[in-house]
Amino acid sequence: MTAFALIGAGPGLGLAAARRFGRAGHRVALISRSARHQDDLTAELARDNIHAHGFTADVLDPASLTAALHEAADVLGPVEILQFSPVPRGDFMKPVLETTAADLDDPLAFSVKGPVTCVHAVLPGMRALGRGTLLFVNGGSAVRPNPRVAGTSVAFAAESAYAQMLHDALALENIHVAQLIVPGAIHPDAEHSSPDALAERLYALHTERGAFRHYAEPMPA
Repeated sequence: MTAFALIGAGPGLGLAAARRFGRAGHRVALISRSARHQDDLTAELARDNIHAHGFTADVLDPASLTAALHEAADVLGPVEILQFSPVPRGDFMKPVLETTAADLDDPLAFSVKGPVTCVHAVLPGMRALGRGTLLFVNGGSAVRPNPRVAGTSVAFAAESAYAQMLHDALALENIHVAQLIVPGAIHPDAEHSSPDALAERLYALHTERGAFRHYAEPMPA
C-alpha cells in the first residue's frame, strides 16, 4: 500500500484529487496548516471508504513540511505520488511596479523552497519503490507572466523551471514529473477546470506518464 500526499489540502481541488487517488487504492496524506480542515476532509473521504490522515505543516516552514511527509510515510506507507498545489496568499499578488525585493521572499519560499523541500523528503521512498510521480499544479501566470500578480508570476516561473529540471533528471529512474496549468478559475460547473475534471486529469498524468507540461484548457488569447 502506497500513499498519495497532497500539499495544500482543501475542500475544492484537494478533496477531489484525494478522492480520485484514494479510489485507486492509495492511502491519502492531507497536508495543510489547519488540523480542523484536515478532520473535515478525512471524515468526507471516510464516507467513500478512503483511508486518509491529516498532517499539519506550513509550506513556508521547511522543517514542518519535512516532518509531515516523513510522518505520513511512517503512518500510511511510502509516498508514491506527491501533489503540490497549495493556494498562494493574496499578498503575493501585487502589481509589478509595487513589488519590492522583500515582497518576493515569501512567494519564492512558497513556490520554490516548498517544492524542493517536499521532493527531498519523498524522493528516497520513491527510489526505494522504484517508481513515483511528482505533480505540480499552477495557474496561467506560470507560463504567461501577469504584471498584476508579479510575486506569483515570478515564483510560479521559478517553480516551473525546477519541476522541468526534475522531469528530465528523474525520467530514467521511473519517477515521472508533470505540471498541470489551470489558466482560469477552478469552478464546479467548468467543463475542464472543475475540481473533479482536474482530479481526473491529474490521475491520468500519473498513470499515462507523458510530457512534462499540460493544460487543463487552452490559454486565453
